[in-house]
Order: sequence, then C-alpha cells, then structure tokens
Amino acid sequence: MDEMPADPTVPGFYLRPDYYEVLAELRRDAPVHEFASGMYTIARYDDIREISRDPARFCSSMGALVNDPMRTSVPPPTAPSILHMDPPDHVGFRKLVNREFTSRAIADLEPRIRELARAVLERTPDSDVFDFVDLVAAPFPLMVIAELLGIPDGDRPDLRRWSDATIEAPDKPAADTAAATGELFTYLLKHIAAKRAKPGEDVVSLLVGAETDGRSLDRDELLIFLLTLLVAGNETTRTLISGGTLALFDHADQRADLAEDPTLIPGAVEECLRWVTPIQAFARTVTADTVIGGVAVKRLDYLVMLYASGNRDELTFGPTADAFDIRRDTNPPHLAFGFGEHLCLGAALARMETRILFEEMLARHPRYVVAGEPQWVASSLVRGLHSMPLAWDAS
Repeated sequence: MDEMPADPTVPGFYLRPDYYEVLAELRRDAPVHEFASGMYTIARYDDIREISRDPARFCSSMGALVNDPMRTSVPPPTAPSILHMDPPDHVGFRKLVNREFTSRAIADLEPRIRELARAVLERTPDSDVFDFVDLVAAPFPLMVIAELLGIPDGDRPDLRRWSDATIEAPDKPAADTAAATGELFTYLLKHIAAKRAKPGEDVVSLLVGAETDGRSLDRDELLIFLLTLLVAGNETTRTLISGGTLALFDHADQRADLAEDPTLIPGAVEECLRWVTPIQAFARTVTADTVIGGVAVKRLDYLVMLYASGNRDELTFGPTADAFDIRRDTNPPHLAFGFGEHLCLGAALARMETRILFEEMLARHPRYVVAGEPQWVASSLVRGLHSMPLAWDAS
C-alpha cells in the first residue's frame, strides 16, 4: 500500500478517474491505511461505525474535517461548531434545535417545500440547455434552509457565494476566502441582532431565546451554530440532488421506473445517498492508544473516515455494492449522513427536499438529458458538481 497515492487531504482526490478502484483496494488490502505520519484513512463500513459510535476513544473536539483549520489555527476558534463537540456539550447544543428537524416537524413543511420546488423548476427553460446546478440544485435547498432560519430572499446570489466560500475555506489559503466569509459573518450577526429585537417562528428566533446549561448562547456561539446550519443545510442537499440527477440519467431504465411509479422515489433517494455520498469524509482524533480494524493507533493520530468507501463495502452491501439499484434493501443503512451522535441533524429535511424535487421533476421531465460534460468541485469534503448542462427535451 505504500505506493498507493491515497491522500484525501489533497483537494481533487475524490475526482481521480480510478477513485472507486482505489477505495476498493483500500478496503481489500489496507482498510486502516497510514497515508501520512499519524494520519490514517478508514475504508471499511464496520470500522467507520465503530469510530463514530465511540466519542470517548475517537473525539471530534480536535478536528472533524479532513483539512480542519482548528488543527493548525492559533489561537483556536473562540466558539466551536457543533461538528467539533463531544459529549456532554454536543448533546446539549443538539437538543436546542433537534425537535425542529425531526421527521414529524419537517412533515409540516412539505407543502411549502413543494411550492419552492415547483417555482425553481418553472424558472428553467423548456427547450434550451441550462446549468442544472445553477438553476435548480443550488438555489432550491438554499431557499428551504433560509426560510427555516428566517432569512429573507433565500435565493439571493450572495448566500450561495458565501456558502461556497465557507466550504472551500479548509482547502484554500485564508486570504482567498476571507472576504466572502467575512461578509457572511457580518450578515449573520445582523440577522441574529434582528431576531433578538423581533423574534419570529424560525430556528434563529428559537436559538436566541434558548439556554444550555442554564445560560443563553453568546454571540459567537450563535454565529457558528447558524453558520453550520446554513452551510450544511445547503451544500449537502445540493450535492445529493445534482449527483442523484446525474446517476438517474446514467441509469435511464431505473429513472423510467421512477417516473412510472413515484412510490419508488423514497428508496431511490436512499440509493442516491449511498451512491453519491455528498460528504465524502469526516475525521476523528484518537484520545488514547487503541486498536481499530486490527491496527494499533496512537493517541492524537487522526483518522479520516471514508464514507464513500464504507458505502460501497462489499462486506456490508454484498457483491452488488458497486451497482446502482433504486430497489436496494435499506438495511443495513448507508453512511451518507454519518453515524452515531453526529448523525446529520438535517437528514430528514434533505430526504424530503430530494424526494419532492424528484417527484416534481420526473412528473414534468422524465426523459431529461445531460447535454455536456459535468464540471466537478475539487474539495476535501464533498464530491460535488460545480455545473451540469442539462436539457429537458432530448431533441
């Protein structure tokens, strides 16, 4: 394995043409692979689950992103993201908004989300080629999460630009993204202040009036919490929708089945999650010398959990793990939303948004075509599409 160039810290690693072959080789020959001193990739499903469910042995508070700024920043951030919290802090912060993102709470939003899906689709041209990411996959989830957070004009271009810069920040010099992230921080701080002065029925109003451990959240805690909800609620679903749309184009027979029988769409969303795996990897730090996957790791070693590899693990999903199948049994569950205490807070929302968009899109345009070469984002976090030319009419 020493000759295998399997370094997920390099943006674009997920885009190499033999990416899935590399992951298969890792699972087979080096499921716990030291690719740099004290840094390991974790390639198998069961090992990823073991790490994710044991925050005492594998913590988030010393880094969760592949290229996590908090591993090199001095001084560390004054307010950690919920991504970087371990028990018991993580439990308290998650409870603040958990009920707003349950399947039952999200169900009440379906009529409005369907309105937004229809509005986005109606803005696309009937016959010309257009960029599906720019007109559909990017604005739709951003509009949804903005409404939940009480942010007006959720489809404003600035929000997308700011969100993109935040996702890119771990992989670029700080100067490259500082202006955009600074603008976003300023905007969110003004939004927090407005909700303090005049609360509404949105999640931010809930947070400004909430308490954890008997105290209100301070300004920095509110800012980082809101930033995490906005960016995570947007980018992950965008990647799922665009990647799922491409996967269904590549498997036209299964797309035709969905158009004919929409009751198959929820299962198809789960398969798109497994197949696309919007967030390719998160990481944990070893808290004390231990063993994972039969390999000894030391305190402070950094373990990069390759979710995309776990989601194609033959030991878990069987001999068809490398095939796209909208009728696949959803047990065992995929790892696209993570696992354990850090299971994605917005999982139910992302599922609903994608289901509704596919229902509306396939009812209108069941024979869409990808009309050119998709362009991908070079990232250490997502394997996502930057643009994808698409036409509703094959002619």
